[in-house]
Amino acid sequence: MMLDILNMIILPIVAGFIFNLFNSGKEKMRSKVIQLVVFFVIILLTNLVYMKVNHSTILEFLISIFKSMCWFYFLPITGALILRYYLKGNNKIISQILSLISMVGIAVIITIITASDRDSLLKVGALLIVTSLLHNVAGYSMGYGISWVFGLPEKDRRTIAFEVGMQNGGLASGLALQMGKIATVGPAPAIFGPLMNVTGSALASWWRSNPPKDGTEDNNLKVV
Repeated sequence: MMLDILNMIILPIVAGFIFNLFNSGKEKMRSKVIQLVVFFVIILLTNLVYMKVNHSTILEFLISIFKSMCWFYFLPITGALILRYYLKGNNKIISQILSLISMVGIAVIITIITASDRDSLLKVGALLIVTSLLHNVAGYSMGYGISWVFGLPEKDRRTIAFEVGMQNGGLASGLALQMGKIATVGPAPAIFGPLMNVTGSALASWWRSNPPKDGTEDNNLKVV
């Protein structure tokens, strides 16, 4: 699972940094070279960990690092240059395109999970909805309540409530897929993800209509 997290979080983050590095066009060449070397080292070390744990051969290691370099190194560079050229550096449109790709990816994973475990969902789907809702609401309540006990400002209480109550359902679904347990572990995050978006949006709307007593603007709720 830890190796899957490396593959699903660390390397995509590196790809994001590389994309932004070439999309912004503000970095000097020396800075770009230094960052690219650092990102290459991260990809190399990640693949070395995979090689050690999986007892891979040298050939398998070379194939693995070649794939990683294509997906997480050269593809972000190429994509950033192409989008920057055709969209004239319009970061707003580029951000919308990338957000759409991300949402489509998560939707595809959730669709696969739901389809693969249709029979189990028909049996325990209602129970999963109830438990996911309890988990979600308990997170909001504990995050806010413990922050209140420690005397944190109202804005911080609300921020921590969201941080505790909302979890990365897309990551959990991806881990279930990588572990080969999509039919058993997958349905819970598949249900929790859409559910927390509904409850989170409702809570954000309610708190936005009830700003903190000190009258300061809660920028965190605007993000949510």
